[in-house]
Amino acid sequence: MNKAELVNEIAKVTGQTKLDVHNSVAALLHHLTATMAKGERVTLVGFGTFERRNRQARMGVNPQNPNEKLKIAAAKVPVFRAGQELKQVVDGKAKIPALPKSVEGSSKPKKAAAPKAGSKAKPTKKAAPKAKAKAKPAAKPKAKAKKRR
Repeated sequence: MNKAELVNEIAKVTGQTKLDVHNSVAALLHHLTATMAKGERVTLVGFGTFERRNRQARMGVNPQNPNEKLKIAAAKVPVFRAGQELKQVVDGKAKIPALPKSVEGSSKPKKAAAPKAGSKAKPTKKAAPKAKAKAKPAAKPKAKAKKRR
């Protein structure tokens, strides 16, 4: 599954627009990246932990020429450790937990509360219907070319 497919699936489940979901996923990834770049750890309980680790400099071997040694520089690398719940679901030992009801169809418009009997609330006016877009004027016919004799 790629990012676009993930956005489509989340949009289906939540009822949000693809643009809203795309922006949410982009913000999540941006903040995960920024937090790890600062050296902090991000833990999503049940899913896993994202963190930055320091990899020491070491000697390696050139795969094209096994006799040649290469010096590999030290680096800071991102690491993900899966949480216990994720490990069990992937291994088939546990079922995927159901989504909370607040997630499924969360963006569906809610019905307005009915006014209480005996209340003196003024009835709200309905919004005026939107004006129809003006039709474009018809294109003028081109003048006929004069015949040459």
